[in-house]
Amino acid sequence: MSQSMQVSRADFDRLMVPNYAPVDMIPVRGKGSRLWDQQGREYIDLAGGIAVNSLGHAHPELVEVLTEQAHKLWHVSNIMTNEPALRLASKLVAATFADRVLFVNSGAEANESAFKLARRWAHDNVGPDKHEIIACSNSFHGRTLFTVSVGGQPKYSQGFGPAIAGISHVPYNDIAALAAQISERTCAVVLEPLQGEGGVIPASTEYLQAVRELCDKHGALLIFDEVQSGMGRTGKLFAYMHSGVTPDILTSAKGIGGGFPIAAMLTTDRVAPALSVGSHGSTYGGNPLGCAVAERVLDIINTPQVLDGVAQRHALLTDGLRALADELGVFSSIRGQGLLVGAVLAERWRGQAGQVMQLAQQEGLLVLQAGADVVRLAPSLIIPEADIREALGRLRSALQKLAE
Repeated sequence: MSQSMQVSRADFDRLMVPNYAPVDMIPVRGKGSRLWDQQGREYIDLAGGIAVNSLGHAHPELVEVLTEQAHKLWHVSNIMTNEPALRLASKLVAATFADRVLFVNSGAEANESAFKLARRWAHDNVGPDKHEIIACSNSFHGRTLFTVSVGGQPKYSQGFGPAIAGISHVPYNDIAALAAQISERTCAVVLEPLQGEGGVIPASTEYLQAVRELCDKHGALLIFDEVQSGMGRTGKLFAYMHSGVTPDILTSAKGIGGGFPIAAMLTTDRVAPALSVGSHGSTYGGNPLGCAVAERVLDIINTPQVLDGVAQRHALLTDGLRALADELGVFSSIRGQGLLVGAVLAERWRGQAGQVMQLAQQEGLLVLQAGADVVRLAPSLIIPEADIREALGRLRSALQKLAE
Protein backbone atom coordinates (compact mmCIF):
# COMPACT_ATOMS: atom_id res chain seq x y z
CA MET A 1 0.00 0.00 0.00
CA SER A 2 2.78 2.42 0.85
CA GLN A 3 4.11 2.31 -2.71
CA SER A 4 0.75 2.99 -4.39
CA MET A 5 -0.75 5.52 -1.96
CA GLN A 6 -0.65 9.00 -3.44
CA VAL A 7 0.46 11.79 -1.10
CA SER A 8 1.08 15.49 -1.62
CA ARG A 9 2.48 18.48 0.23
CA ALA A 10 -1.07 19.36 1.33
CA ASP A 11 -1.13 16.15 3.38
CA PHE A 12 1.58 17.59 5.61
CA ASP A 13 -0.68 20.42 6.73
CA ARG A 14 -3.49 17.92 7.38
CA LEU A 15 -1.52 15.21 9.20
CA MET A 16 1.62 16.56 10.80
CA VAL A 17 2.21 18.51 14.00
CA PRO A 18 2.77 22.06 12.68
CA ASN A 19 6.26 22.66 14.10
CA TYR A 20 7.80 22.53 10.60
CA ALA A 21 6.98 24.52 7.48
CA PRO A 22 8.48 22.46 4.64
CA VAL A 23 8.86 23.87 1.15
CA ASP A 24 6.15 23.28 -1.40
CA MET A 25 7.76 20.31 -3.16
CA ILE A 26 8.45 16.74 -2.05
CA PRO A 27 11.76 15.21 -3.11
CA VAL A 28 11.48 11.54 -4.05
CA ARG A 29 14.93 10.63 -5.33
CA GLY A 30 18.51 11.78 -4.94
CA LYS A 31 21.83 10.92 -6.52
CA GLY A 32 25.07 12.66 -5.66
CA SER A 33 24.36 16.37 -5.35
CA ARG A 34 21.10 16.26 -7.29
CA LEU A 35 17.51 15.80 -6.10
CA TRP A 36 14.30 15.16 -8.03
CA ASP A 37 10.79 15.98 -6.82
CA GLN A 38 7.42 14.30 -7.43
CA GLN A 39 7.06 16.13 -10.74
CA GLY A 40 10.51 15.01 -11.91
CA ARG A 41 12.08 18.46 -11.54
CA GLU A 42 15.82 18.42 -10.80
CA TYR A 43 17.59 20.48 -8.12
CA ILE A 44 21.24 21.00 -7.25
CA ASP A 45 21.54 20.42 -3.52
CA LEU A 46 23.76 22.89 -1.63
CA ALA A 47 21.78 22.30 1.58
CA GLY A 48 22.92 18.73 2.15
CA GLY A 49 20.04 17.92 4.49
CA ILE A 50 21.39 20.72 6.73
CA ALA A 51 25.03 19.50 6.62
CA VAL A 52 23.98 15.85 7.00
CA ASN A 53 24.40 14.29 3.55
CA SER A 54 28.17 14.52 3.75
CA LEU A 55 28.67 12.20 0.78
CA GLY A 56 25.61 13.26 -1.18
CA HIS A 57 22.54 11.19 -1.89
CA ALA A 58 22.56 7.42 -2.39
CA HIS A 59 26.35 7.08 -2.32
CA PRO A 60 26.92 3.60 -3.76
CA GLU A 61 29.27 2.48 -0.97
CA LEU A 62 26.79 3.57 1.71
CA VAL A 63 23.93 1.85 -0.07
CA GLU A 64 26.07 -1.28 -0.27
CA VAL A 65 27.08 -1.37 3.40
CA LEU A 66 23.57 -0.51 4.61
CA THR A 67 22.08 -3.29 2.49
CA GLU A 68 24.73 -5.77 3.60
CA GLN A 69 24.17 -4.97 7.28
CA ALA A 70 20.38 -5.02 6.87
CA HIS A 71 20.63 -8.70 5.90
CA LYS A 72 22.64 -9.45 9.05
CA LEU A 73 21.57 -7.56 12.17
CA TRP A 74 19.50 -4.42 12.84
CA HIS A 75 19.08 -4.08 16.58
CA VAL A 76 20.17 -5.97 19.69
CA SER A 77 19.91 -3.27 22.42
CA ASN A 78 22.70 -2.21 24.74
CA ILE A 79 22.30 -5.37 26.79
CA MET A 80 24.78 -6.56 24.15
CA THR A 81 27.42 -4.84 22.10
CA ASN A 82 27.93 -5.39 18.38
CA GLU A 83 30.76 -5.53 15.88
CA PRO A 84 29.95 -2.40 13.80
CA ALA A 85 29.78 -0.27 16.98
CA LEU A 86 33.13 -1.55 18.21
CA ARG A 87 34.80 -1.03 14.84
CA LEU A 88 33.43 2.52 14.54
CA ALA A 89 34.46 3.38 18.11
CA SER A 90 37.95 2.04 17.50
CA LYS A 91 38.36 4.18 14.38
CA LEU A 92 37.02 7.34 16.05
CA VAL A 93 39.39 6.91 18.99
CA ALA A 94 42.31 6.33 16.64
CA ALA A 95 41.48 9.45 14.61
CA THR A 96 40.90 11.91 17.48
CA PHE A 97 41.93 13.01 20.98
CA ALA A 98 39.35 10.68 22.50
CA ASP A 99 39.72 7.45 24.46
CA ARG A 100 36.03 6.64 24.84
CA VAL A 101 32.86 6.88 22.74
CA LEU A 102 29.12 6.90 23.48
CA PHE A 103 26.74 6.37 20.55
CA VAL A 104 23.29 7.97 20.44
CA ASN A 105 20.85 8.98 17.69
CA SER A 106 21.05 12.75 17.20
CA GLY A 107 23.06 15.86 17.89
CA ALA A 108 20.68 16.89 20.66
CA GLU A 109 21.15 13.52 22.35
CA ALA A 110 24.92 13.76 21.99
CA ASN A 111 24.89 17.20 23.61
CA GLU A 112 22.45 16.07 26.30
CA SER A 113 24.89 13.26 27.07
CA ALA A 114 27.82 15.67 27.14
CA PHE A 115 26.12 18.08 29.54
CA LYS A 116 25.00 15.26 31.83
CA LEU A 117 28.51 13.80 31.78
CA ALA A 118 30.03 17.18 32.69
CA ARG A 119 27.69 17.68 35.62
CA ARG A 120 28.10 14.13 36.89
CA TRP A 121 31.89 14.34 36.56
CA ALA A 122 32.01 17.59 38.55
CA HIS A 123 29.53 16.26 41.11
CA ASP A 124 31.57 13.10 41.71
CA ASN A 125 34.98 14.76 41.71
CA VAL A 126 34.28 18.12 43.38
CA GLY A 127 30.72 18.31 44.68
CA PRO A 128 27.17 19.42 43.79
CA ASP A 129 28.00 23.15 43.85
CA LYS A 130 30.21 22.74 40.76
CA HIS A 131 27.34 22.42 38.29
CA GLU A 132 27.23 25.65 36.27
CA ILE A 133 27.52 25.54 32.48
CA ILE A 134 28.62 28.51 30.38
CA ALA A 135 27.61 28.64 26.71
CA CYS A 136 27.71 31.31 24.02
CA SER A 137 25.07 33.74 22.87
CA ASN A 138 23.55 32.76 19.52
CA SER A 139 24.68 29.16 19.96
CA PHE A 140 22.56 26.15 19.06
CA HIS A 141 22.89 22.77 20.79
CA GLY A 142 19.62 20.94 20.14
CA ARG A 143 15.92 20.86 21.00
CA THR A 144 15.62 18.91 24.24
CA LEU A 145 14.80 20.96 27.33
CA PHE A 146 18.41 20.77 28.54
CA THR A 147 19.95 21.61 25.15
CA VAL A 148 17.62 24.54 24.38
CA SER A 149 18.45 25.91 27.82
CA VAL A 150 22.17 25.69 27.04
CA GLY A 151 21.67 27.06 23.53
CA GLY A 152 22.01 30.82 23.35
CA GLN A 153 18.90 31.59 21.30
CA PRO A 154 15.93 32.36 23.60
CA LYS A 155 13.38 31.86 20.80
CA TYR A 156 13.93 28.10 21.04
CA SER A 157 13.34 27.89 24.80
CA GLN A 158 10.49 30.39 25.22
CA GLY A 159 7.28 28.79 26.41
CA PHE A 160 8.93 25.60 27.64
CA GLY A 161 9.92 26.89 31.06
CA PRO A 162 11.02 26.90 33.67
CA ALA A 163 14.47 26.65 32.15
CA ILE A 164 17.10 24.41 33.66
CA ALA A 165 19.07 26.38 36.25
CA GLY A 166 22.79 26.95 36.41
CA ILE A 167 23.29 27.98 32.78
CA SER A 168 24.66 31.33 31.59
CA HIS A 169 25.64 32.82 28.25
CA VAL A 170 28.49 35.06 27.12
CA PRO A 171 29.27 36.59 23.71
CA TYR A 172 31.07 34.32 21.23
CA ASN A 173 34.73 35.05 20.46
CA ASP A 174 34.88 37.34 23.53
CA ILE A 175 37.41 35.97 26.01
CA ALA A 176 37.06 38.88 28.45
CA ALA A 177 33.36 38.10 28.85
CA LEU A 178 34.12 34.45 29.58
CA ALA A 179 36.88 35.35 32.02
CA ALA A 180 34.41 37.54 33.92
CA GLN A 181 31.79 34.77 34.10
CA ILE A 182 33.77 31.58 34.78
CA SER A 183 34.31 30.52 38.39
CA GLU A 184 35.04 27.54 40.60
CA ARG A 185 31.33 26.68 40.29
CA THR A 186 31.68 26.19 36.52
CA CYS A 187 31.64 22.52 35.52
CA ALA A 188 31.84 23.09 31.76
CA VAL A 189 32.18 25.62 28.98
CA VAL A 190 30.48 24.57 25.75
CA LEU A 191 30.90 26.16 22.35
CA GLU A 192 30.88 25.48 18.64
CA PRO A 193 34.34 25.97 17.07
CA LEU A 194 32.34 27.19 14.06
CA GLN A 195 28.88 28.51 14.93
CA GLY A 196 26.35 27.12 12.48
CA GLU A 197 22.78 28.20 13.20
CA GLY A 198 24.13 31.40 14.76
CA GLY A 199 25.34 32.67 11.39
CA VAL A 200 28.31 30.54 10.25
CA ILE A 201 30.90 32.30 12.41
CA PRO A 202 34.33 30.73 13.05
CA ALA A 203 36.04 31.08 16.43
CA SER A 204 39.55 32.47 16.32
CA THR A 205 42.41 30.19 17.32
CA GLU A 206 43.45 32.69 19.98
CA TYR A 207 39.98 32.60 21.48
CA LEU A 208 39.88 28.80 21.61
CA GLN A 209 43.34 28.69 23.20
CA ALA A 210 42.29 31.20 25.85
CA VAL A 211 39.06 29.28 26.56
CA ARG A 212 41.10 26.11 27.10
CA GLU A 213 43.40 27.94 29.52
CA LEU A 214 40.46 29.36 31.50
CA CYS A 215 38.85 25.91 31.74
CA ASP A 216 42.09 24.43 33.03
CA LYS A 217 42.53 27.26 35.54
CA HIS A 218 39.05 26.75 36.99
CA GLY A 219 38.87 22.96 36.73
CA ALA A 220 36.07 23.10 34.15
CA LEU A 221 35.58 20.76 31.22
CA LEU A 222 35.71 22.12 27.68
CA ILE A 223 32.96 20.77 25.41
CA PHE A 224 33.11 21.31 21.66
CA ASP A 225 29.81 20.90 19.83
CA GLU A 226 30.91 19.67 16.41
CA VAL A 227 27.53 18.38 15.34
CA GLN A 228 27.60 20.64 12.28
CA SER A 229 31.32 21.43 11.93
CA GLY A 230 32.63 17.88 12.30
CA MET A 231 33.24 14.91 10.00
CA GLY A 232 35.29 16.69 7.36
CA ARG A 233 32.96 19.68 6.98
CA THR A 234 35.78 22.22 7.54
CA GLY A 235 38.50 20.35 5.63
CA LYS A 236 39.81 18.49 8.67
CA LEU A 237 38.07 15.55 10.30
CA PHE A 238 36.97 17.84 13.15
CA ALA A 239 37.19 21.63 13.34
CA TYR A 240 39.18 21.56 16.61
CA MET A 241 42.10 20.17 14.61
CA HIS A 242 42.60 23.53 12.87
CA SER A 243 43.45 25.21 16.18
CA GLY A 244 45.22 22.39 17.97
CA VAL A 245 42.99 23.07 20.98
CA THR A 246 41.77 19.77 22.42
CA PRO A 247 38.42 19.54 24.22
CA ASP A 248 37.52 17.17 27.05
CA ILE A 249 34.26 16.21 25.34
CA LEU A 250 33.24 16.47 21.69
CA THR A 251 29.86 15.82 20.10
CA SER A 252 29.36 14.64 16.54
CA ALA A 253 26.20 13.97 14.53
CA LYS A 254 24.75 15.16 11.20
CA GLY A 255 27.49 14.17 8.73
CA ILE A 256 28.76 11.19 10.70
CA GLY A 257 26.01 8.97 9.30
CA GLY A 258 25.85 10.51 5.85
CA GLY A 259 22.06 10.68 6.24
CA PHE A 260 21.51 7.75 8.60
CA PRO A 261 20.50 8.84 12.13
CA ILE A 262 23.52 8.32 14.38
CA ALA A 263 25.56 10.54 16.71
CA ALA A 264 28.51 10.18 19.02
CA MET A 265 29.94 11.76 22.14
CA LEU A 266 33.72 11.47 22.41
CA THR A 267 35.66 11.92 25.64
CA THR A 268 38.74 10.90 27.59
CA ASP A 269 39.64 8.23 30.12
CA ARG A 270 39.76 10.99 32.74
CA VAL A 271 36.14 12.01 32.27
CA ALA A 272 34.31 8.94 30.94
CA PRO A 273 34.07 6.97 34.23
CA ALA A 274 31.51 9.46 35.57
CA LEU A 275 28.88 7.79 33.38
CA SER A 276 28.96 4.50 35.25
CA VAL A 277 26.70 1.53 34.53
CA GLY A 278 23.05 2.58 34.64
CA SER A 279 23.68 6.33 34.78
CA HIS A 280 22.73 7.07 31.15
CA GLY A 281 21.54 5.26 28.07
CA SER A 282 19.93 5.25 24.64
CA THR A 283 17.71 2.45 23.30
CA TYR A 284 18.84 2.74 19.69
CA GLY A 285 22.27 4.22 20.40
CA GLY A 286 25.03 2.23 18.71
CA ASN A 287 22.68 0.08 16.65
CA PRO A 288 24.44 -2.07 14.03
CA LEU A 289 22.78 -0.40 11.03
CA GLY A 290 23.83 3.13 11.97
CA CYS A 291 27.32 2.12 13.05
CA ALA A 292 27.98 0.13 9.88
CA VAL A 293 27.04 3.12 7.73
CA ALA A 294 29.00 5.59 9.88
CA GLU A 295 32.10 3.40 9.78
CA ARG A 296 32.06 3.54 5.98
CA VAL A 297 31.41 7.30 6.04
CA LEU A 298 34.45 7.74 8.28
CA ASP A 299 36.59 5.49 6.06
CA ILE A 300 35.71 7.60 3.02
CA ILE A 301 35.94 11.06 4.57
CA ASN A 302 39.06 10.63 6.69
CA THR A 303 41.37 10.52 3.68
CA PRO A 304 43.65 13.19 2.18
CA GLN A 305 41.73 12.97 -1.08
CA VAL A 306 38.38 13.98 0.44
CA LEU A 307 39.69 16.41 3.07
CA ASP A 308 41.97 18.22 0.61
CA GLY A 309 39.08 18.27 -1.83
CA VAL A 310 36.97 20.17 0.70
CA ALA A 311 39.52 22.99 0.70
CA GLN A 312 39.53 23.10 -3.11
CA ARG A 313 35.75 23.20 -3.25
CA HIS A 314 35.70 25.90 -0.57
CA ALA A 315 37.91 28.10 -2.76
CA LEU A 316 35.74 27.54 -5.83
CA LEU A 317 32.51 28.20 -3.96
CA THR A 318 33.64 31.27 -2.02
CA ASP A 319 35.37 32.81 -5.05
CA GLY A 320 32.10 32.42 -6.94
CA LEU A 321 30.08 33.92 -4.11
CA ARG A 322 32.43 36.90 -3.86
CA ALA A 323 32.12 37.43 -7.60
CA LEU A 324 28.33 37.50 -7.21
CA ALA A 325 28.70 39.93 -4.30
CA ASP A 326 30.83 42.23 -6.44
CA GLU A 327 28.43 42.01 -9.38
CA LEU A 328 25.07 42.30 -7.63
CA GLY A 329 25.90 43.83 -4.24
CA VAL A 330 23.54 41.46 -2.42
CA PHE A 331 26.18 40.02 -0.07
CA SER A 332 28.33 42.12 2.25
CA SER A 333 30.73 39.31 3.21
CA ILE A 334 31.40 35.60 2.78
CA ARG A 335 32.56 33.59 5.80
CA GLY A 336 32.91 30.07 7.15
CA GLN A 337 35.27 27.14 6.80
CA GLY A 338 35.44 24.34 4.29
CA LEU A 339 31.98 23.51 3.00
CA LEU A 340 30.06 25.29 5.73
CA VAL A 341 29.78 28.73 4.16
CA GLY A 342 27.69 31.77 5.08
CA ALA A 343 26.91 34.59 2.66
CA VAL A 344 25.88 37.63 4.71
CA LEU A 345 23.17 39.76 3.13
CA ALA A 346 24.01 43.41 2.59
CA GLU A 347 22.08 46.07 4.52
CA ARG A 348 19.42 46.60 1.88
CA TRP A 349 18.47 42.91 1.87
CA ARG A 350 18.77 42.16 5.60
CA GLY A 351 16.13 39.75 6.84
CA GLN A 352 15.56 38.21 3.40
CA ALA A 353 17.56 34.95 3.65
CA GLY A 354 14.29 33.02 3.52
CA GLN A 355 13.36 34.86 0.34
CA VAL A 356 16.70 33.86 -1.20
CA MET A 357 15.91 30.22 -0.34
CA GLN A 358 12.57 30.47 -2.15
CA LEU A 359 13.99 32.20 -5.21
CA ALA A 360 16.83 29.68 -5.39
CA GLN A 361 14.37 26.80 -5.27
CA GLN A 362 12.52 28.33 -8.21
CA GLU A 363 15.82 28.19 -10.10
CA GLY A 364 16.36 24.53 -9.20
CA LEU A 365 18.79 25.16 -6.34
CA LEU A 366 18.52 24.22 -2.66
CA VAL A 367 20.25 26.47 -0.10
CA LEU A 368 19.77 27.16 3.62
CA GLN A 369 19.67 30.12 5.94
CA ALA A 370 21.39 30.73 9.27
CA GLY A 371 19.15 33.33 10.79
CA ALA A 372 17.36 35.91 8.69
CA ASP A 373 20.49 37.61 7.37
CA VAL A 374 22.76 34.75 6.25
CA VAL A 375 22.42 32.36 3.32
CA ARG A 376 24.06 29.11 4.42
CA LEU A 377 25.59 26.48 2.12
CA ALA A 378 26.48 22.98 3.33
CA PRO A 379 26.77 20.72 0.29
CA SER A 380 28.19 17.24 -0.05
CA LEU A 381 31.92 17.14 0.72
CA ILE A 382 32.47 15.45 -2.65
CA ILE A 383 30.15 17.62 -4.76
CA PRO A 384 31.53 17.74 -8.32
CA GLU A 385 33.09 21.08 -9.18
CA ALA A 386 30.84 21.25 -12.24
CA ASP A 387 27.83 21.16 -9.90
CA ILE A 388 29.27 24.04 -7.88
CA ARG A 389 29.69 26.13 -11.03
CA GLU A 390 26.18 25.33 -12.22
CA ALA A 391 24.79 26.06 -8.75
CA LEU A 392 26.48 29.46 -8.73
CA GLY A 393 24.81 30.22 -12.05
CA ARG A 394 21.41 29.29 -10.65
CA LEU A 395 22.09 31.35 -7.53
CA ARG A 396 22.98 34.30 -9.72
CA SER A 397 19.58 34.07 -11.42
CA ALA A 398 17.85 33.98 -8.03
CA LEU A 399 19.83 36.95 -6.72
CA GLN A 400 19.08 38.96 -9.84
CA LYS A 401 15.37 38.55 -9.06
CA LEU A 402 16.01 39.61 -5.47
CA ALA A 403 17.93 42.69 -6.61
CA GLU A 404 15.27 43.82 -9.10
